[in-house]
Amino acid sequence: MSNNFKILSNTFKESKSNDLYFTFFKGSILIKKEKNTSNIPVYDEIKKLNIHYGDEFLLGEFRGKSCFVIEVSSEIKFPDNFELIPLSQIGTLIDEELFLIAGRANQILNWDNTHRFCGKCGSKTENKKNEMAKVCPKCNHVMYPVICPAIIVGVIKGDKILLAHNKAFKNNMYSLIAGFVEAGEDLKSTVKREVFEEVGIKIKNIKYYKSSPWSFPNSLMIGFFAEYESGEIKVDGNEILHANWYTKDNFPPNIPEKFTIARKIIDGFVDRKK
Repeated sequence: MSNNFKILSNTFKESKSNDLYFTFFKGSILIKKEKNTSNIPVYDEIKKLNIHYGDEFLLGEFRGKSCFVIEVSSEIKFPDNFELIPLSQIGTLIDEELFLIAGRANQILNWDNTHRFCGKCGSKTENKKNEMAKVCPKCNHVMYPVICPAIIVGVIKGDKILLAHNKAFKNNMYSLIAGFVEAGEDLKSTVKREVFEEVGIKIKNIKYYKSSPWSFPNSLMIGFFAEYESGEIKVDGNEILHANWYTKDNFPPNIPEKFTIARKIIDGFVDRKK
C-alpha cells in the first residue's frame, strides 16, 4: 500500500459525507464519471442511490478520508454518470493508490463471502468487533482474511528477458513466469521450481525486487529478478503455450499494464539496459 493509505486497527467508524465507498456488484466496482475522469463515489452519493447492501467493512484511511467497502445485494439501474466496471479494468482509469485500495476491498468481500460458516464446526460465523476477523460463536474458531503468496520473476539472459504467453491471457499478451508458493516451500525454491516447470530452464542469482497485492481474488505477488543458468526453453503446454527471449527493442505487442508488478519488473529491466 502507499504512504497515503493507512490500515486502521479498529474496524468500526461512523461514515462521513465525503468518505470513499468502494461499491461492488458481481465482481464489478461502481465508478462515478466526471468529465474525463473516473472517481470512487463518496458516502453522500451512495446514499442518494438508495441501494441495498449488507455489511460494510472499514478498509482504512486515504488522505484523511475513511474508506469503506460494500456489496450491492440486488441489481439496480444507476444514473448515467455511474458505471459498473470489472475490477481488472479499472487500473488504467483511476489512481494507482485507489486501485490498490479497491483490490483490498475485493479481497475483504471475497473473504466475507467464503467464510460465512465455520470451517471447524459448520456454525454460522460473526464479524469480530475489534479486528478484521470472523469468529465462530460455538467453538470460538477465529478466521482472518486469506492471503495467498505467489512469486513472479523476470529472468534475464544477457540483454534479453524471458516473456511467456499463458493460455489464460487475452489478446495474445506476454508476461513473466509466476506461480503460487507451495506449503512448506521457501520463496527462492518456488521461483526455481516455477521457472523449470513452465519453461524447462534453470536459473541462478535470484534477487528480491518488490511485492504488490494482486486481488484476483487474494494473492500477494512477490517479485524477483534472476539470471539464466542453463537449458533450452521447453514450454509445459499446459499453462504456458509459448515463451522466448526478448530485448527491450522487440517486445511482443501486448505486455502487462503499467499498474501491474509484472510491468514494473519489465520496466526495471528496460531501465537497467539504458
